[in-house]
Amino acid sequence: MLDGAAISGHPTVAVVGRSPEKTAAVAQRIGGRAHLADYGRLDDVRRLAADLLAAYGRIDILANNAGAIFTRRTTSADGHEMTLQVNYLAPFLLTNLLLDRLTVAPDGARVISTGSNVYRRARLNLDDLDGTRRQHRDQQAYPASKLATILFTQELARRTQGRGITAVAFHPGVVATDLGRDSPVFRLMNSWLGRAALSTPRQGAEPLLYLATIADPQTINGSYFNRLKPEDPANEQARDPHLARQLWERSTELVGLA
Repeated sequence: MLDGAAISGHPTVAVVGRSPEKTAAVAQRIGGRAHLADYGRLDDVRRLAADLLAAYGRIDILANNAGAIFTRRTTSADGHEMTLQVNYLAPFLLTNLLLDRLTVAPDGARVISTGSNVYRRARLNLDDLDGTRRQHRDQQAYPASKLATILFTQELARRTQGRGITAVAFHPGVVATDLGRDSPVFRLMNSWLGRAALSTPRQGAEPLLYLATIADPQTINGSYFNRLKPEDPANEQARDPHLARQLWERSTELVGLA
């Protein structure tokens, strides 16, 4: 899982990952700096935020790209369903902890979150975000986390309007990664035959790079992109600003924000 904070001046990329070896290797390859965090532990996210704030005087781009799929119901150290926490609650917490630093970026800051078109078949229940009242299935938990990401993006754009922050989410395409390495479907997708039919990680990164460098970011504030094209959310809940506000408030309770 990677999240990047791009720092201007002499551009630096803060590479965040769970594996010391993999994170260090990526950081070395791109000339960035490695930071370790396990999104399955919100205390790790709080420590990460403190480390980033201490290391970087300005943060211009925050790329919320961490993601995971769990085929069996897994509970985090904080008591949350793990897919929801890794894909949504942890980035929500990190973004909020970095928000003051983002708002003072001289040229404006961007918060870019990786979504997925599976949000179209998701349904959120604010009284049961962790899905404790239904049988856990990855095909339910993962879409719900991506719907939450879209609503978070919209509400972040609304709450920071006029403060120099652009919030946007995107679908990278179906990319050959080990995101769902425990899922039989993803094991098939990541076979040599499946990978031949999927997008490469480089292709999957194209929307992120596009959104990070677009000339007038405020024109896309609060938007969702399907690859390189803006898309009106194809889910009734994803178009509900009242639900977005309620989700934000509920999320602050779940992650312990004042």
